[in-house]
Amino acid sequence: MAIASVVINVADIARSVDFYTRFLDVRVVEETGRGALLDAVTATIRLHRVESPADSTWIADDLQAGFRHVGFKVSDLKRRVAMLQDAGVPFQLEPIHAEGDVWITFFYDPDGTLLELVEGPLQYHEVFDQSAVDADWGLGDPERPRFDHVAETVADAHSAHAYFGELGFTLMGGIHQPSDSRGFEITYLRSGDSSLEIFEFGNAEVSLREPQTTAPGFASVEFEGRRPAAATELEVEGERGLLVDPDLLVHSVTER
Repeated sequence: MAIASVVINVADIARSVDFYTRFLDVRVVEETGRGALLDAVTATIRLHRVESPADSTWIADDLQAGFRHVGFKVSDLKRRVAMLQDAGVPFQLEPIHAEGDVWITFFYDPDGTLLELVEGPLQYHEVFDQSAVDADWGLGDPERPRFDHVAETVADAHSAHAYFGELGFTLMGGIHQPSDSRGFEITYLRSGDSSLEIFEFGNAEVSLREPQTTAPGFASVEFEGRRPAAATELEVEGERGLLVDPDLLVHSVTER
């Protein structure tokens, strides 16, 4: 399992635990006033309370490099969307039948983290590693929402593939977006039971966002593997072991 955990900064631990248990059926492993560890089947979600949150510079624009969203596989998307709508949860994208013959929707957690639900086995336009696809599909329909991926926008997909290849990810497949004039392409990297979605735009420039570790929402990804050679240490007071990739995705690596 190459993605061990996703770390999310929150203002209120109890509020976020309620949100994730109610809408994504996570199981609480540990909870304190300062944080919580949530079991999302194939990885964990770590909630960290921030005392004096900075104003987030993250925007819901795929042309901003770095973190884009956290994805979960579900077998009952329509029912979960109804639950979210009844609770007044804000949506970024209402359910659509997307490229790859899957149903998807995007919504926000209480601290602005963009989350995706995906229903159905993704039908890749290009398959680069059939064994990885077979292993992915072999997980089947989840009984409860299953952590599936983290998405990242990058300036150069080939460089991103090489970077994460050092962490043990293999290039699994690709999806084209023919209706997007920005030259939008998605490639999927796989390791263990989770994926990285790599967004690249051939006809548009992406902007870099300076890392923020005290802003609400997504904070970092915890990988298992070996530290890539191109990783850069992020110097943060009180934090150790944080890295950034060339597109400034904040992450840490636990050596196997």
